[in-house]
Amino acid sequence: MIELSKLATEQRNPRTQNIDEMATLDMLRLINDEDGLVPFAVGRILPKVAKAVDAIAAALANGGRLFYIGAGTSGRLGILDAVECPPTYRTSPDQIIGLIAGGTPAIFKAKEGAEDDPALGAANLKAHDFSAKDVVVGIAASGRTPYVIGALRYAQELGATTIALACTRPAAIAKYADIALLPLVGPEVITGSTRMKAGTAQKLVLNMLSTGAMVKLGKTYGNLMVDVNASNAKLTERATHIVMDVTDCSREEAADALRLADGRAKLAILHVLTGKSIADCKALLAENAGRLRPALTEETATDPSEDAAHDGK
Repeated sequence: MIELSKLATEQRNPRTQNIDEMATLDMLRLINDEDGLVPFAVGRILPKVAKAVDAIAAALANGGRLFYIGAGTSGRLGILDAVECPPTYRTSPDQIIGLIAGGTPAIFKAKEGAEDDPALGAANLKAHDFSAKDVVVGIAASGRTPYVIGALRYAQELGATTIALACTRPAAIAKYADIALLPLVGPEVITGSTRMKAGTAQKLVLNMLSTGAMVKLGKTYGNLMVDVNASNAKLTERATHIVMDVTDCSREEAADALRLADGRAKLAILHVLTGKSIADCKALLAENAGRLRPALTEETATDPSEDAAHDGK
């Protein structure tokens, strides 16, 4: 394994060596300048991110699950991405799962020693009946965390799709990945503090992986989250505005349709635009793999025989 001191994430940043002598505003400008480098680093790996998105979407469409697994900040970022999907895209809580070395307590309090056990990574996947049809994203800024390596190696042995996300090259975890996502953000503002630029890069990539997969699965209509789970006042209001936006109906009509559709914006939109019953709208969505756009296209397509009859009159 690569010596820690040789990793890109452990190098001293020449631009910040005097940060402790700077005025506060100058210090913050410097941090902001360094953060500005991160999107460009992510941009350089977009073709590989696209491959990862397609692999994740294909697995989810075929009944597989997406697992994020990491230690420390990396694990917490994976959990953050996973838990945001059910309210935003109405995914099942067991469809996108975040795992962290040390378990739930490690989300709130660092348990650094847990990351050194590769068997624990494999065991955590086994505890969720991980299988070949699932996908795992191993997240480790340093690219060398034993816990993550153990998980990726186990998944690889099963024949599952494996994705590695690290911020250094070469990265040990890439050896166990079908797709290696390695944005190089350069040395941190504070040497080795990978919750900063590396963490930001990981968050940007994770945003793309989940959002991209959800879009590919038809969880949006344009840029509207039509599968939003209207589980509180804010999300109910958002769903109402989505129905109004797509259908150009009144607030009252949108609210009535959502009540009939049990808060499901897709069903409410179909109901308003087609006049069909909720049961028929459910069937129409099912025929189109839950995708609103093709369901609407199918329903509004003109029957050629009707055109012929009209022309003959």
